[in-house]
Amino acid sequence: MPSIKLSAPLSALLVCVLNLINVKCQTPLNFTELTQQNGYKSEEHTVVTEDGYILNLFRITKGAKCKEVIKKTPVFFMPPLLSSADTALEAGVDAGLPYLISDDCFDTWVGNARGTYYGRRHIRLDPDKDKEFWEFSVDEIGTYDIPAMIDYVSNKTGEDKLMFIGFSQGGGSFFVMCSERPAHCQKIKLMIGLAPATRHLKTRSRFFRLLFKHVEDNLDFYDDMRIWEILGRDRATRILSVICSSNVEICRRILDIVDLPHPGSLATSTMKKMLEHFPAGTSTQNMVRFSQSCRSEKFVKFSYGKEKNILKYGRSNPPEFNLTLANIPILIISGKNDGIVDAEDLKWLASKLPDVKELVFVKDPLWNHVDMFLSQHIKKMIFPKIHKYLLQYNEM
Repeated sequence: MPSIKLSAPLSALLVCVLNLINVKCQTPLNFTELTQQNGYKSEEHTVVTEDGYILNLFRITKGAKCKEVIKKTPVFFMPPLLSSADTALEAGVDAGLPYLISDDCFDTWVGNARGTYYGRRHIRLDPDKDKEFWEFSVDEIGTYDIPAMIDYVSNKTGEDKLMFIGFSQGGGSFFVMCSERPAHCQKIKLMIGLAPATRHLKTRSRFFRLLFKHVEDNLDFYDDMRIWEILGRDRATRILSVICSSNVEICRRILDIVDLPHPGSLATSTMKKMLEHFPAGTSTQNMVRFSQSCRSEKFVKFSYGKEKNILKYGRSNPPEFNLTLANIPILIISGKNDGIVDAEDLKWLASKLPDVKELVFVKDPLWNHVDMFLSQHIKKMIFPKIHKYLLQYNEM
């Protein structure tokens, strides 16, 4: 019988399909399990927002390399769109920011947004049945989720002020909070924005624009099909996870489509595991919100359409968020090769904020958006600046 030869892509696909037989038996480690595996002490907490969303919040109480007394000011880290606290650990102990911050003896907290698998509960709404659960965007994340978690950390630690680090959506939602809940903004003594996402007028990622525009253009279809959640933890995302673990090159090519390329920045070990926890889910409304941000010259609220805008905002167009209310010390760090949060959009943002201490672009000219979260070179390329500011404001 003649042998059958398969091309490399088909061979990889076959391996992936065969591996799926075992996938259903494998559950990825969660935040506390991942940290414990690496010698870190962590805790899981539960926060309830004013509008009833139940969120998991994680705390690393002691870094594996911390040999000193824990520093006074807690550090709160907020992940980006479609990411959970678990994703923040995927770069490993030598690069993952929660690991590095806790190793520097800071009381480290990592949040989760509504709609992720750590924010898929509500006091009265069922995410599998109730559309109302999914009627949110970054606007609500900034107005309700972040303030609730900040209050919880403050009450738990007894510290009146925290330091906040937000990556992409995590940073953009912070500025929403400052506009809508300015008193909570004053509970932060330092904000570090890692490529914070506000407007996306100059975004160069065609994939980013096309994906969000597709959801916006087909929102009625999604609604008719009762698809209000998107890119959650389901069978399709598990298939992608197996593909990455079986053939890293396929995953690298996917990343090069999503963001601008940076060869060799992500470790192979990270590439193999990064889709175990990503994507973590969000609402279709949030995807539309990002699509709208690609067309706006300003940082504005979600647009419901002319008639609904008049009912909600008292005007036909959505109003701007008031960035001048973010009147606290701010450090912004990004890469010039960022395909999602473009350097020009960040310069625009910095010009609108009243107290930007520095707008820093990473020296590596290929440093992109994903690098800020998952690069194996985070400790060398961006952590020294973060470390400097954390130490400085911890003493204030």
